[in-house]
Amino acid sequence: MKKLQDTRIAILSTDGFEFSELMKPAESLREHGATVSVVSPKSGSIRGWSDGDWGDSVGVDLTLREAMGRVDEFDALVLPGGVMNPDTLRGDESAVEFTRSFFKAGKPVSAICHGPQLLIECDVLTGRELTSYPSIKTDLKNAGARWVDKEVVCDQGLVTSRTPADLDAFIRKTVEEVAEGVHKRQKTA
Repeated sequence: MKKLQDTRIAILSTDGFEFSELMKPAESLREHGATVSVVSPKSGSIRGWSDGDWGDSVGVDLTLREAMGRVDEFDALVLPGGVMNPDTLRGDESAVEFTRSFFKAGKPVSAICHGPQLLIECDVLTGRELTSYPSIKTDLKNAGARWVDKEVVCDQGLVTSRTPADLDAFIRKTVEEVAEGVHKRQKTA
């Protein structure tokens, strides 16, 4: 496995994230040597969703306001799913701009399950191949994406997966893309 020493990765999330989709990538990326920061619109902690009910909380390392001024310090972005999490974030203009900034810089972005919903608001999906939780397939297609049913898809540094069952493949591909670094400029609005 590739090591990610000297890399900083932001995980953008808020209450209602799918617990495994935040924790497993965070743990694995740290094991590979990356510094991982949980970024959220609110300070303190955010509460996960697990097995159909509220789960454990995770500490927030940086508020979105703090992270906005430090985007250049991050090498990649991870967007966990959960139904509530990306739906809340897509309504937050700072979250949209923070996410869009990674595309503008050609930095890797990984989104799993419902996480790609946030990317719709970023207007970065036209012509890209990706996957997601099946229920948002039509939304992503309407935003210009080419949706496919695969455990992991990578398109110019954008890594996507469908569900927690795909986490191993999602994490492997995320590690690979972060190790590759900046990709050719990605189209944004």
